[in-house]
Amino acid sequence: MPFQKIESEKLASAVVRQIEGLILQGILRPGERLPSERELSERLDVSRPSLREAVAELQEVGLLTTRAGSGIFVADVLGSAFSPALIRLFAQNDQAVFDYLSFRKDIEGMAAERAARLGSDTDLEVIDTLFRRMEAVHSKRNPADEAALDAQFHMAIVEASHNVIMLHMMRAMFDLLQEGVFYNRQVMFRNRPTRDALLEQHRAINTAIQARDGAAARAAVAAHMEFVETALHDQRKAERHEALAQLRLRHQSEKA
Repeated sequence: MPFQKIESEKLASAVVRQIEGLILQGILRPGERLPSERELSERLDVSRPSLREAVAELQEVGLLTTRAGSGIFVADVLGSAFSPALIRLFAQNDQAVFDYLSFRKDIEGMAAERAARLGSDTDLEVIDTLFRRMEAVHSKRNPADEAALDAQFHMAIVEASHNVIMLHMMRAMFDLLQEGVFYNRQVMFRNRPTRDALLEQHRAINTAIQARDGAAARAAVAAHMEFVETALHDQRKAERHEALAQLRLRHQSEKA
């Protein structure tokens, strides 16, 4: 973690500001455990009493939380962008799912363009490393691992866009996606032709970002999200046909 030694001014206040900044930038994530009190005080070069004062202040405003016997953690500062009742409606409504994909196409296209232009060399290295891991996992045909890396790859691009509002908003949205609120991504990765196409689309996104070609990165994200939308539409259509076929078989067996 990129903690820096504290210089002059009131030490506790400086510690508070530094930890707030790391949370705001998304470097410290919700649920992440901070180093031990001894280690953190050494990294920041402050006394333990000053550190405790800062932690108490951050706990009071709801940014940090203490778990008995476990340590100090970043609080769940994201929460949910939507009420449980609205989330249930999302899960039951196809239009909400496709609106979500359209939203992602616009926002992530912007993020990819910004990442290509504004991302640091380290940001781009993280994105490239995740893509290489996607390539390695692809050969093992594990839908769960591919789906997890897919989410990490897209979030790394958002992080590289260096827009804190976009970052925190998309983290909340991806939490819903990983919980299967919008659709089951693992199902999509079980289909070999779809898996192969998705990998090539992620390759195109990564190639454009590594070349720092913002326009190409945005276009690659748009093509990817349009493919996902079409694949999901076909998947839903097939599921409805299967459900109808099962219903007809049940009626036929009951008549017999």
